[in-house]
Amino acid sequence: MSVNKPSIVTHSLSRRIVWQFCLFTLLLSAVYGLIVLTLMYTLEDSFIEQQLEQEAEYLRAHYQQNAAWPAPRRSTMQLYFSRDTLPEELRSRALAEPERKEFFGQQGRHYHLHPVLAQPQVWLLAEVSNELLVRPIRDGVLQFLLISGLIVSGIACLLAWLVSRRTTRPLKQLAALVDGVAPERLPEHFVKQFPNHEVGILARTLEHTLYRIAQALQREKNFTRDVSHELRTPLAVIKNTVELWRSQQDQASQTRNDDPATADVMARIVEAAEQMEKTVQTLLILAREEHSPNADSHQNQPGTALMPVLEQAILDNRLLLQGKTVEVTLCDSCRVQVRANPDLLKVLLDNLLSNAFHYTQAGEVKIAFSNGTLQISDTGPGIEPAVLTALATPGVKGRQSTGFGFGLSLVKRLCEHQGWQLTVHSEQGTQINVLFLP
Repeated sequence: MSVNKPSIVTHSLSRRIVWQFCLFTLLLSAVYGLIVLTLMYTLEDSFIEQQLEQEAEYLRAHYQQNAAWPAPRRSTMQLYFSRDTLPEELRSRALAEPERKEFFGQQGRHYHLHPVLAQPQVWLLAEVSNELLVRPIRDGVLQFLLISGLIVSGIACLLAWLVSRRTTRPLKQLAALVDGVAPERLPEHFVKQFPNHEVGILARTLEHTLYRIAQALQREKNFTRDVSHELRTPLAVIKNTVELWRSQQDQASQTRNDDPATADVMARIVEAAEQMEKTVQTLLILAREEHSPNADSHQNQPGTALMPVLEQAILDNRLLLQGKTVEVTLCDSCRVQVRANPDLLKVLLDNLLSNAFHYTQAGEVKIAFSNGTLQISDTGPGIEPAVLTALATPGVKGRQSTGFGFGLSLVKRLCEHQGWQLTVHSEQGTQINVLFLP
């Protein structure tokens, strides 16, 4: 059974914390730099607009006193009495965007347009290329912001690394403590090693859970041992009794004739006892964790002829068809070899066929094999939707229900144990597919 190492998990968590903190710092630095640039441009534009408003106030006052427009006091400013008379390099944009106040001209020129009077239209245009303060130093400001952002991010990453190490250290200790723990060697009383915060709560919950798991495993171990003893003993008595009866019949065969009906009954008793013994062995295999699924061991299993096992399973369950008009069709496609243990395969087929024979009152039970998949279909009443959901969910044990009793529950566990793929389709009738390992 492969187990993820705690060092990989905790180191991955630490790196994730560091990377996320670093990315957050870089993003925060970028946003801060954008805010700084925006603020610098806003202050620059506000300074220029303040100069334009002062000049416009002077021009309006002079016009009100003298009824004539004076020349602007600065050589970089000019009056225009219509947007149509603006310089050609910005005229079209000024007409297309009436609300725009800032324009870029040719050869790096930069303009600000400020209204002096609304009626009649009077505009004050200032060429402010030589008054710009931010643009000449923009590259230097960007370089400074980039370097300072990287330095701050580096410091933040270092702090995040130190904090993540300290934060994940208890998690790493807890993961190392419970990683790969064998059921017979579960740790006890380890909660005192951890502080009383979230990790301590997790450790306390794990300790309580592991204690309950240890108790459950011990109960299952005792139950398995007791069941093994209690079931094997009566089976052995049955087989020994039949063997004793056969030996007595052999000794008395010279003086009287054998009763064929009695012999047939005894043969069926022996056959049922052997089948019960194999079922008990299968249940014990499923109950022992040391027989957990192993792909390599399944690959080393020899091939088993499917047809003879199917024929024997049909004969063993033929009494379930007495008094019914049910036709059993065994296709020639089942003359194949499958990679499976013969005893486990027999238990699987006995349970599948017994359910099909028991719940099918009339119609057909068909058995076929195609592309590594055994298909058993019947014309019975079908299976409840809730039961189908339980069958399709790995690790969920089936409940007692019509069409899904102990037999199919055992089939599901057996398929999961052996690595076979079990699928069930049930609408009008039921079709069960078992995909064997290649």
